[in-house]
Amino acid sequence: MRQKHLRRDRVPTVAEYLEYWLHQSVKPRLRPLTFAGYSVNVRKHLVPTLGKVRLDRLTPQQVQEMMNDRIAAGFSAKSVAYMHQVLRTALELARRWELIDRNVASLVDPPRRVRPKIQPLTPDEARRFLDGVRGHRLEALFSVALAMGLRQGEALGLRWEDVDTTQGVLWVRNQLQRIDGRLTLVEPKTERSRRTLVVPTSIIQRLRDHEARQVAERLLAGSKWLESGFVFTNRTGGPLQARRVIEDFHKVLKSANLQRIRFHDLRHSCATLLLVQEVPDRVVMQILGHSDISMTLEYIHVIPELQRKAAERMESLISRDSHVQREPER
Repeated sequence: MRQKHLRRDRVPTVAEYLEYWLHQSVKPRLRPLTFAGYSVNVRKHLVPTLGKVRLDRLTPQQVQEMMNDRIAAGFSAKSVAYMHQVLRTALELARRWELIDRNVASLVDPPRRVRPKIQPLTPDEARRFLDGVRGHRLEALFSVALAMGLRQGEALGLRWEDVDTTQGVLWVRNQLQRIDGRLTLVEPKTERSRRTLVVPTSIIQRLRDHEARQVAERLLAGSKWLESGFVFTNRTGGPLQARRVIEDFHKVLKSANLQRIRFHDLRHSCATLLLVQEVPDRVVMQILGHSDISMTLEYIHVIPELQRKAAERMESLISRDSHVQREPER
């Protein structure tokens, strides 16, 4: 139930405060996807475990027990850390509003997150991957994701008005995200995420081939076709389901005899492959749409090709120095 006001005659419960916080503070300020994520955590996790506690009587021990309970229920450390983040953010505002004296969530450490192993494709594997998707219905999608480093939501949110195959340019203007069970176009994460990209010629050709394929599918679907304007659609013109894309992606990897990786690893692969080609870090940052160079550097991984180049350059340096004749001492 939406909490429009907090009563002044008594301290609210955690549930009452969180509901008020969601609609009066979070929803007006943050992106719909962020609001949806906060809402799910509040209603499915925080309220059922802590909701009945009076806000000013919430203790660090109760927060710790909530996280332990969620871990025991099978939720990942990443998910529980997000629950903790939501609660800490909400309580910090309550502290600033002087509803509570301290933010008890800040006194409890979240569970340690184990970062997934990133497995970027090597140059040889990237070529094998692009060869492996040839003729696939989503060939252009997988090719764009690798070559341009698009997030999955950015790739699925591309519309034909965002692509100029004549000039070889595409514009990242939206992301396709599932919010409250519905696929919705939302604005990019940051202003830097909204970007213009020059696309390699071979990828432009794959987009042209994809457009021709889509025209054929539109004719085949007839009156069932949904004119959504998306570049990548299902067979009747509607937006693609991310889950189905992942399933096809893993099938392609298997058929190309490549290791199983995440779709997001294509973005890491793009960054790493650009570095192999000695593209400056700042340019890689702009291509990926990062707002901070430090984030870009986290996407760049030391693959064997980079180590080999480093060894070759060191060899060039020391070999040149070893041929310098020292002057005899006098």
